[in-house]
Amino acid sequence: MNKKILTRIGLCVLIYVALVASVMLFYPDKPADMDWKDREQYNRVQIGKLELGVGRKEILALLGTPDITKAKKAGMMKLQVMFYRTQHKQSDGITTEDECTPLLFENDELVAWGDGAYQRYNNS
Repeated sequence: MNKKILTRIGLCVLIYVALVASVMLFYPDKPADMDWKDREQYNRVQIGKLELGVGRKEILALLGTPDITKAKKAGMMKLQVMFYRTQHKQSDGITTEDECTPLLFENDELVAWGDGAYQRYNNS
């Protein structure tokens, strides 16, 4: 092959790499822009990385709007449980609590997630 062809191939590869890198850097995944399958996977991965004590606003920034949410006051404590879809059960177009992982907040601070979190909310 002559030098011109190799130069053009190298230039095309470089442009392709630059385009892919720019898309990955400037267009991050947002939960609201994902289809339901991708969002479930995203939610599972992000929930697996959570730590107790994270603020409610940080969770909203990370996971987006919850699929279901409930809130109440128990004495001086403000309780909120937010449900994020993490597993598909039935193709009916409706997200139900059993398809979600609940995250429990006390005074806007994450204190539990999973089945025990919702039981704790109900018992408060």
